Amino acid sequence: MASSTRGQSSDASLAPSEILCNCLAIRQAARQITQLYDEELAGTGLRATQYAVLSRLSRIAPATMQDLAEALVMDRTTLTHNLKPLEREGLVVMGVAEHDRRVRQLRLTPAGTATLKEARVAWARAQARFEDAYGADDAAELRRQLARAVEAART
Repeated sequence: MASSTRGQSSDASLAPSEILCNCLAIRQAARQITQLYDEELAGTGLRATQYAVLSRLSRIAPATMQDLAEALVMDRTTLTHNLKPLEREGLVVMGVAEHDRRVRQLRLTPAGTATLKEARVAWARAQARFEDAYGADDAAELRRQLARAVEAART
């Protein structure tokens, strides 16, 4: 009988086409790795996706929703879902652009900057946990391969 770990079936219970499915393999890995990062970030009140939003926004702000969505390779609906709690907590603010009042731009608030600073410590712990388990060189290669996969999927 096939065993199951955290709700994931072993390969024995999958059809051959599912075993070879790139999307399934990437999504399973992403879910498991996201759980690891969420565990470390829990004390900051952020989830891994929210951390990613704050971190990227800190580098490209001010940014439109479209700019941020593209930078995160995230659709606008998902980005909006992740931004709502950040706005509610006063970590991110949406305002008008100085150059064109019709354009709405996102920025980190001082509270958002402080939360991000705290969260970077937790993120570093998650990064270290993953690299300790997977290997730092393998993790670097994985990031390179995943960047290639993102580009390949865009074509």
